[in-house]
Amino acid sequence: MTSLRPLAIPAGPGAVAVLPALRQALDGEFAVLPYAAGGQPPDVADASVPEAAVSDAADPEAAVPDGTALVVGTSGSTGTPKLAMLSASALAASATATHDRLGGPGSWLLAMPPHHIAGVQVLLRCLSAGTEPGFVDLSEGFTADTFVAASTTFHGDRRYTALVPTQLARLLDDERATTALAGFDAVLVGGAASPPALLDRARAAGVSVVTTYGMSETCGGCVYDGVPLSDTQIRVDGDGRIHLAGATLATGYLGRADLTAAAFRTDEDGRRWFRTDDVGHLDDDGRWHVDGRLDDLITTGGLKVAPRLVEDALAALPGIAEAVVVATPDEHWGQAVSAAVVLAPADRATDRAVDPAVDPAAPAAGPAAPTLRELRDLLRGILPAHALPRRLLVLPALPLRGPGKPDRSAVAALFADGA
Repeated sequence: MTSLRPLAIPAGPGAVAVLPALRQALDGEFAVLPYAAGGQPPDVADASVPEAAVSDAADPEAAVPDGTALVVGTSGSTGTPKLAMLSASALAASATATHDRLGGPGSWLLAMPPHHIAGVQVLLRCLSAGTEPGFVDLSEGFTADTFVAASTTFHGDRRYTALVPTQLARLLDDERATTALAGFDAVLVGGAASPPALLDRARAAGVSVVTTYGMSETCGGCVYDGVPLSDTQIRVDGDGRIHLAGATLATGYLGRADLTAAAFRTDEDGRRWFRTDDVGHLDDDGRWHVDGRLDDLITTGGLKVAPRLVEDALAALPGIAEAVVVATPDEHWGQAVSAAVVLAPADRATDRAVDPAVDPAAPAAGPAAPTLRELRDLLRGILPAHALPRRLLVLPALPLRGPGKPDRSAVAALFADGA
């Protein structure tokens, strides 16, 4: 078995200090469990099992299998955070497939917290390519100014970076940052759904954006622009649930043989598959689209609504920068399609819940904020009638979790508070 060492990774330039430890982990000397420097380090019971990282149902005798290089937390979207065990070979396969897809090895600029899978992968790809990473100073949070400052001192024959959609939107609102982004050979965008309008805006500005889909259990992104990376397979079952296979799969969850058995299956040909909680489909052009999570689907009046489809339609409207759609209880419909939106910078307004059952004609706060009725009218003909929002919340910013995913539970709580 392999020993497991907690590894504190600072955000920003200080992360360079952990590169030797990551190299040792890839070389098989030990496995690392990254966490945010300054945060609470995981408790380690016997140099191999972090007690605080597993639930009461975990096997207390669990250990890290030989070959494991990285143990990283999942996002906990289902309410059950887990620790995915990633082998050195899986991480190497991920880095190689990524560079092959993007046009060759390059230098990476780290612009997000490095203890999540997307952030630590930036460092691991540099180790794989033998290049030096660059760092955005995140000590005061992510800003356009800090990104521009880092970009001007970041060099390489090929330059890459990775962002979440909220970061991309923020940079596109700044002229200098947009120019800096356009100088990268590729900008990976993942961690959450990217509205088509945002991607169109980036591409119109000359930014080489590449959407990614994946998770901790697949070493991060394994499907780029709807096309699986080399040696990655994707399929859907009868419910539309996405299953993934390939060289980048985790070996399982630390201390949770039960969850490992439920999520990872081996078919009759000996290929391991990971059962995701996402639903998706293959379009006529041979590209995969993720429609959302199974547990996010809204059942309103007996009909199913995929929040992502409503979010994309909202984000394409003039004046709407971001949108998150959640289910809220409704006495008549069972669940109501409820939309939280962030206005474009010139049109920001203070947050205000609008509930048509209480005040059907009330304008949202601020002269530029749309009313629920206005949004519904704009979306008619774009969305079916049952998918039109029935509640509206205008926010200055969306609540986020992890590396930048919208916190749907927090959004639903805001609706409950404003109802």
